[in-house]
Parts: sequence; structure tokens; C-alpha cells
Amino acid sequence: MDIICGKTWTFGENIDTDVIIPGRYLRTFNPQDLADHVLEGERPDFTKNVQQGDVIVAGENFGCGSSREQAPVAIKTAGVNAIIAKSFARIFYRNAINIGLPVIVSDINAEDGDIIKIDLSKGILINETSGESQNFEPFKEFMLNILEDGGLVNHYLNND
Repeated sequence: MDIICGKTWTFGENIDTDVIIPGRYLRTFNPQDLADHVLEGERPDFTKNVQQGDVIVAGENFGCGSSREQAPVAIKTAGVNAIIAKSFARIFYRNAINIGLPVIVSDINAEDGDIIKIDLSKGILINETSGESQNFEPFKEFMLNILEDGGLVNHYLNND
């Protein structure tokens, strides 16, 4: 999982967990049911068109709002392999790592449909469409191990 490459979906600032997965859908614990409604209020085309391996690129404060764990679960289950944002809400960031969804703090320019390549261990983002590259704080080995194992619980179970 050190290298991720995918098509981008762009979002603005302050995408909160209520926008990511509205409260009316929290009656289920089925990850696919959540994914079927992820970000639909912000981008109605998202749930119909997101594909396995896609990447979200967003502005400041992604995942703000309540600490609902279903938000990163819905995003990951929908097929998103990573989120790049200028900043993240702390709880969202940790919840994403805990379920094995890479979240990268960086400010890279991207438009919908651009192809982004992410090297987690070297800390390099490349927008292959525009040619722009950006450095970010590389993931430490223990974080890469958690992501590789599919999240913190799986990592714990694999290393027990």
C-alpha cells in the first residue's frame, strides 16, 4: 500500500461528517448501505460514479463536525483509497487511520478526474495530469503497517 494511484474527486472547505454521511442513514451498521449514500448531499453524482481506487482532494478542515466513525467507513467502502486535504479534523483523521484509510495533509492542486499518485513512505504526491508534485510528511513505518493490515484492529489481531 505504499503507492496509491487514482482518479480525483475534489471538494471544498469544511466538509463535515454530517455531509459525508447524513444522520438519517445512521440507522444501519452495514458499510455498503452507508457507502450508497456517502457525500450525496455535496455531490449527488459521487455515489453513482466513484470507483475503486479513487482519491478525494479537499480543502481545509475535512471531516469536521461530529466524531461519527461511519464517515470514513462510508468513504472507504465506496472505493476511495485515500483522502488528501489541506487539514483534517483530528478525530476524523484518527478514525480514518484506524480503519485503514490513508489521509494525507497536503495542498496539491487538482481538478475532478486528474490522476494522483501518492507515495506514502517517501511523502510525495504527483498530479500526473498537471505534472505538479508536492511533498508531505512521510508515513512512519508503524502507520504504514496499520494501513497495510487494513486498520488498527486488524493490525492488533495480526500481531498478537
